This record gives sequence, C-alpha cells and structure tokens, in this order.
Amino acid sequence: MKQNNNMKTRAKKKYKTKYKMEPLKEENRRMMILFIFVLIFFSLIIFRILYLNIFMANYYDMKLNKMSDNYVYGESVPRGRILDRNGKLLAYNKAVKSIYYKRPSGVSTEDEVKTAYDISKILSLDYNSILTRNLKEFYILINKDYTDKLITDEEYEKLENRKLTEDEIYELKIDRITKKDLKTMSKEDKKAAYVYYLMNKGYFYEEKEIKVKNVTDKEYAYFSENSKKLNGFYSKLEWERVYPYKDTLGIILGSVSSKKSGIPKEEAKEYLEKGYNLNDRVGISGLEKYYENILRGEKAIYKLGDDGKLTLVKEGKKGTDIMLSIDIDLQLKIDKMLERELIRAKSEANTQYFNRSYVIIENPYTGEILSMSGKKIISENGEYKAYDNSEGAFLSTVTPGSVVKGASIMVGYTTGAIDIGTYMQDSCIKLYNLPEKCSWKTLGYINDLDALAFSSNVYQYKIAMKVGGFDYAYGKELKINEKAFDTYRNMFYRFGLGVKTGIDYPKEEDGYKSDNRAGDLLINYAIGQYDTYTPLQLSQYASTIANGGTRYKTRFLKKVLNDKGEVLYEVKPTALNTLGVKKKYIKRVRLGFRKVLEYGTGSGYMDSAPYPSGKTGTSESFIDLDGDGVIDAESVSNNFIGYAPTNKPVMTITGAFPDIQNPNTGEYKSYANQTIISKATDIFFHLYDKNGKKINKN
Repeated sequence: MKQNNNMKTRAKKKYKTKYKMEPLKEENRRMMILFIFVLIFFSLIIFRILYLNIFMANYYDMKLNKMSDNYVYGESVPRGRILDRNGKLLAYNKAVKSIYYKRPSGVSTEDEVKTAYDISKILSLDYNSILTRNLKEFYILINKDYTDKLITDEEYEKLENRKLTEDEIYELKIDRITKKDLKTMSKEDKKAAYVYYLMNKGYFYEEKEIKVKNVTDKEYAYFSENSKKLNGFYSKLEWERVYPYKDTLGIILGSVSSKKSGIPKEEAKEYLEKGYNLNDRVGISGLEKYYENILRGEKAIYKLGDDGKLTLVKEGKKGTDIMLSIDIDLQLKIDKMLERELIRAKSEANTQYFNRSYVIIENPYTGEILSMSGKKIISENGEYKAYDNSEGAFLSTVTPGSVVKGASIMVGYTTGAIDIGTYMQDSCIKLYNLPEKCSWKTLGYINDLDALAFSSNVYQYKIAMKVGGFDYAYGKELKINEKAFDTYRNMFYRFGLGVKTGIDYPKEEDGYKSDNRAGDLLINYAIGQYDTYTPLQLSQYASTIANGGTRYKTRFLKKVLNDKGEVLYEVKPTALNTLGVKKKYIKRVRLGFRKVLEYGTGSGYMDSAPYPSGKTGTSESFIDLDGDGVIDAESVSNNFIGYAPTNKPVMTITGAFPDIQNPNTGEYKSYANQTIISKATDIFFHLYDKNGKKINKN
C-alpha cells in the first residue's frame, strides 16, 4: 500500500514537471506592456477622430468660417469737436478733398505711362516742382531706343558677364542724359513725368497721394464719377483738424497726428492693443490726447468676400464731442491783457528776469477752470513777442511766499499753538547762529487777523516754533521736533499744496519737497519759503478756502455731447478731501483774507469785485539762467490768490509772477502783478454778474 502511494506521488511530480509553465522573460514582459500601451493610445486617437468628425463637425465648420473671414476697416472717421462752456468751437474738422492712386494688379509700366499723360491733362498740379532726376527717369521710359544706345557694347558685355548690374547700367543712362536731351521733352511730357513720379513714389503697394490740397470741386467731381475707368485713381473726402483761435490755449488743447505720421512709435504697442492701425490719426498732446477715447470715433468695418467685394458689417461713427469748462471770451480777453502788461513791464527797472506770468480763474465749488492764461515773452530782433505758456500753470513751480499763510495759521489753530484772537508781538527775532528775521516792517502787538491782513512773518515764525516744541528767547539756539514738518505738510496737503490737483491732462507736476529738516527751514516753510508749488495748486488752495473747506478735483471737462448737442454725460464735482478742522477756524481764516483786501496788503488788487477776499505773497527766488542745474541769480517773485464775493464766491483768481524783480540792480519792484490781477478781475466781472451768471451783451 505504501509502495502504491509512493508511486502515485512520483507520477504526480513527473506530471507537474512536464507541464509546468515557464515564467515570462523580462524582454517579453516589456513587449507585452508596450503592446497594451500602443493599443490604448490608438484606441484614444480613433475615438477622438470619430468624436471630432461626427459630434463636433458643425462647431468646427462654424469656427473655420469665422477665422477665414477677412475684415477691412474703413477710412479714419472725423474726430469729435471740442467746445467751450458756451458752445463755441475750439476744435473741429474741416473736410478736405483729395486725389489718390493705388496701383491695380496686372498694370504694366506702359499702362502707367499712358495713364500719367491722361491724368496730367485733367489735374492742375505744380509741375515745376519736379526734380531733374525724375525727368530723366521718365525720359528713359518714353525714349527707350535712344537711351539704350547710351550704353556701349563693352558695357553690355560686362552686364552679360555680371561685371555690371542692371542698376548700374540704369545709373549710367541717368548720368548720360544731357540737359539738351531734356529740352526735347514737351510741356505735356514734363507734366506726365510729374504725375508718373507721384504714382510711383514709395512702395508699389501703398496708396499714393496725388493731390491732397486745393482740389477743386470740378476735379473732385470728375474723379468721383469716373473712378472705375481711371485705372487706379480715385477721390477721397478726408478731414483736417482746425483750431479757430490758433495759439489761444493751443498747448492745452493739444494736437492730432497727421495721416503720414500716424501713431507715435513710442506708443505703438499700446495703441495696437486697443485696436488701432499704425496710420490712424490720434491725439498726441494736450486734451486731444487725454480724451482720445472719447474724441476718436469708430471706423466702419467691412467683410471681404472671396470675390473681392466688400460687405458693410458695421457703419463708421464720428467721434463724440466734448464741452470744456473754459469760457473762450474770458480766455481771449485775459490772454490779450496779460501779453500787453508783460511786455509793458519790461520797460520798468529791475525786470531783467521777469518773462512769464500766469492767471487762473476757477469755480471754487466745482473745480472747473474758467480760464487759464500763461504767457512767456522772448526778445526777438529787439522786440518782445509773447507765446502761449498756459501749460506752465501745472508743469512749472513757484516759491509761493505769504499766500500760504492761511494754511500756516490753520496749523497754529489745530495744534493749539494759538487760538482765535491770540496776540503776539511782531518785532524781529534773533536766534543763535542765525541772521535776524523780521516781517516786511515792524507791526507791533497784533492778533491773528492782523497777522494775515498785514502778512506778518514773525507771527508765523512764532507759531512754527511752538508747533516744533521750542520756546523762543532772544539768542537761543533753535531746536525743533522734526515731526513738525509732517504736521505742516499734512495740513498743506489738505489744502492742495504739494499734491497733484487731479487735472484732466496727460501730465502734472506736484512741486519740490526737500528732505532737509533743519529748524530754520521749518520757520521758512511757514511763510512759504521752502517747498514750491504749481500755480494750479495755489488755485486749488484758494478754492478750498473760498468754498469753506472742501478740496475739489480741478478739471477742464464739463460735458460729453452727441451729434445733436444733447448731453450724454455731465461731469459732477469730485471732492478729493475736506480740511477736517473746526468750522470756526475756516471762518477765521476767511475773515483774515477779507481783511487783507479791506485794509491790508491786498488793497487795490480786486477793487472792482463785489466784496472780495484774498492773500498776497512775496518770495525770495533763485534762477538757473543757463539751464545747467546750478543757481545763477536771486530774484523776487509775487503771487496772489483771491475770490469774490466773499460770502458765496463765484470765482477764484490766482496770479503767479515769477522773478518780477532783480534785487541786485535796485529796490524798485514793478506793480505789474497788482495791475494784472486788477484788470483780470475787471474782465471777469464785466462778463459775469455777482451770481456767476454770464451777462448777455447783445
């Protein structure tokens, strides 16, 4: 029995050994994995192909059609107009009739020569402007047999042997055509030569200007009616920008690029991303640039079919009009007066450096600029000529002087350095290692109102020292807490001094601010003898006081209008900040400003205005005469801010008169600043009543 079991066991082992599966070799296993991967990969591809061809066929047909569509933009459309606040045109478009040529496909040189003769009989051009070179080139075309003989056999042989090029052969012909040869050309030949030159000027595929100025109605009509048979010639009605008041506000309004110049190269990327073409006409400066998106309009869009025909997809749309806050009547009168008074002042003593002035009139409750006059005079051939410098009102800076004392005394109120009615002695102060510092005259024992009315420097010095934590004593060394600079600057910023006004213009300066925090500079700061500001910042400061403590964004734009003159959008006043001080302090400063014109240093400045207020300012200034960045001379400058009527102002007026006196040549100072402010006030209240309504003179 046991033997039988052993035999069965041996038989089973033998059977297992015989039929045992051999393990897969490493190479076979890798092949199996690769086979499975390839099978899955091709299965996915087949599935994707079936999906795209069956389920997504319609979608991709539609997308293909859309991508293969060619769209063509029409001609540049006229820009929107710019109007003043009363609807008078400051910039508009004038239609210009033009004749162009674009070479049709398949046209030969012989065809163009024939067309040139035909067109020269129709079109009146200045044919005398053709160059000798152009005449010779045309002479070669109409006298081929003769000009071929100007080349020697030896030269032709060099051409065949590639020792001379076709271009070199051509230049030899040009050189060998004589004046006598050209005299054989008739008047008709020369006229046709000029037309041919215009037809082939520049790249062959470009649109060529044939006549873009002074096209007569007869010429325009002929080319309009016969464009199909004129072999590439056609008429176009284009536009050019017109500024009827010429240099008045010329810099502020800006300018538009020409068709030739198109988009400025340095801004090409930005404009192309917005959908412009390189040859589009755009605003390149001033308000034309700032309001490009409104003024530009929209070009027509056409779909180009397979047959070459154009189908209108979207009609072109003229640019939108903008209305400015400027009153051009007021602007013109102040410009003319400012120019006259500047030139007159040059005949006075000590005015060697006095060559520019600014006058700004603003609505204190809206920030609207009613007029912005800036003039600079230059001596030319012994005579002074004035040029528009209105942009300097916010791109140049002045040392403000005492006009800032309204903001300075507000620092005193809010810090507790003084209170309403505080009296202090105005007499010269002397600090250790510093020169004596005084007001323009000794004013005695005065309060805060008289300190403003008579423009006391000493009153402000003493406030600044208290704000800086310093108790004044004669001969004492001045030590100031530097945080006092931040206290002053923060208050000045709230008034708009040292910060940008927000003017709607491509650029604006915010003045000079030094990091030097020496104690004597703080007391200079308090009287406007440290930081510098733009005349427009002084205007915003004046408006903030005039309206009772709100700083509004300064602006030119008043409304956006459609073609019918209907208002699409009216700009609302934008409050940038409030002073954030007690109303009694604002009232006190306003009362002080009233005293300035009632009996103080501002007497005679705004006499024609109803119940005016304001502040005068005189400052020591410095000039870089040769532009090398180094100060060359000292000067005295004047500034003024005012408003009227005091209780509810309808205007603020700001005047800046840099370098009005050369103190090194004498003590006399011109009164041009007072005269200009007085006359500008007269002009305003001759045009407007005390309620700010324009007076109808008709």
